[in-house]
Amino acid sequence: MTAGLLLAAGAGRRFGGPKALVEVDGRPLVVRGVEVLRQGGCEPVVVVLGASADRVRPLVQDADVVVAHGWDEGMGASLRAGLAALTDTPAQACVVALVDQPRVTAQAVARLAAADGDAAVATYGGAPRNPVRLARAVWPEVAALAVGDTGARAWLRAHPDRVVAVPCDDVADPVDVDTPADLSHLLEEPA
Repeated sequence: MTAGLLLAAGAGRRFGGPKALVEVDGRPLVVRGVEVLRQGGCEPVVVVLGASADRVRPLVQDADVVVAHGWDEGMGASLRAGLAALTDTPAQACVVALVDQPRVTAQAVARLAAADGDAAVATYGGAPRNPVRLARAVWPEVAALAVGDTGARAWLRAHPDRVVAVPCDDVADPVDVDTPADLSHLLEEPA
């Protein structure tokens, strides 16, 4: 069983508000992220909230919610909170996705969920990006290195021999929405 972990705790300072609440194609990014993980075969799905959790939580219908205390530290706190929440599930791996990547698809998630080994990372043009799959056995190691605004990257870079590359160019786009200009640009391009 592969769980889904959606990191959606950030304040979106450069955007001007939490990106989990931003609408793309008529849906808040947090709703879309949960749907993509579910459609990609993840069970259970956990959403990590932080900034404006009281406004985002009512939008999360088909997933468990955990609030990352210390979320303002950066992505590390969110990842640690999510992995800790997943330790109480029977999941043997998790696909970690970011709420601000609206062109990541269920097909990319399914490819990662089907990968073997300690970790798998989606690649685009040969470059590693998100989402990533982490086997349960490495969650404690990943959590120990997830500090500040670094999520799984530190562990992935320290263990390249344990990471499988999963090409996703043909089914997804890793573009993220960090600013209103990013969103405008994204909406001008066909999905």
